[in-house]
Formats: sequence, structure tokens, C-alpha cells
Amino acid sequence: MFGLFRKKTGEPIEFGSAEAAFDYACRNLENLILLEAVIPALVVERRGTGTEGEQLFLVRLANRDGGKVIEACTLKESLRHPSVGDLVGFRVVKIEPELPEPFDLLGFIAFKLQPVYVPGRGWRIAESFVPDNIKPTLRM
Repeated sequence: MFGLFRKKTGEPIEFGSAEAAFDYACRNLENLILLEAVIPALVVERRGTGTEGEQLFLVRLANRDGGKVIEACTLKESLRHPSVGDLVGFRVVKIEPELPEPFDLLGFIAFKLQPVYVPGRGWRIAESFVPDNIKPTLRM
């Protein structure tokens, strides 16, 4: 009886590269843009450093159309950042559908993802870019 309502997990699917994993995410996963969702993305270009010390990047968020290109950043407190070609997790913070693109979506690069997907669980995390002093959101 214990574990009756637990999600069933499948065998991990390993990919040879971040690009192959991103392609799988685009073709096979829903990647809904919801608050606090982590959407897989591919780092396309490094854009430098922002005014507050955050690292700026151009990323392609996974979607059914092959990816939506947006500008994203790591948090300014983060001491690490991704490299071009990395598969990352983009955490959605705010959605403003009444604003024009690219201002309709606010978020940050939270994780570097391994090119390994576990059905029912998600992507394996290789490295976190979220500083330890950032507290997680609590829902009651």
C-alpha cells in the first residue's frame, strides 16, 4: 500500500551531447511555462556581465518549435556560471503575457543539467548556480 500514489519512474535516457538532449526536450516534452517551472535551455552565447554583476547569456528555451531565444542571466550572488553549449535549467520567476516579447518572461539560469532524462522525475542536475543564501519558495 505504501508507494501506491508514487510516480512511476522509467529507465534513464542518456544522450551523447547537450544538443541531442535539447532536441529530445523540444520534440518529446511539454515544457510548459509556469511559475517556478524549470525549463531546459541551451546556452547559445555569452553576453558579458550586467550592471549588478550578473552573468548574461543568450539561451534557447525548449519548446515544440525548436526553441525560443531569450536573454537570461545567473543571479548576481552566484560564483559559477554556464558555458556556451551547456544544457541548463531556466527557472521561471514571473510571466507577464500583456507585455511584448522578450519582456513577457522573467527568470534566471538556475542549474546546469546533465544530458540524462529520467521519465517521471526530470533532468539530472550537474551543478547548481543558485547561491546557498537564496531561500526556496514556501507554499502553504
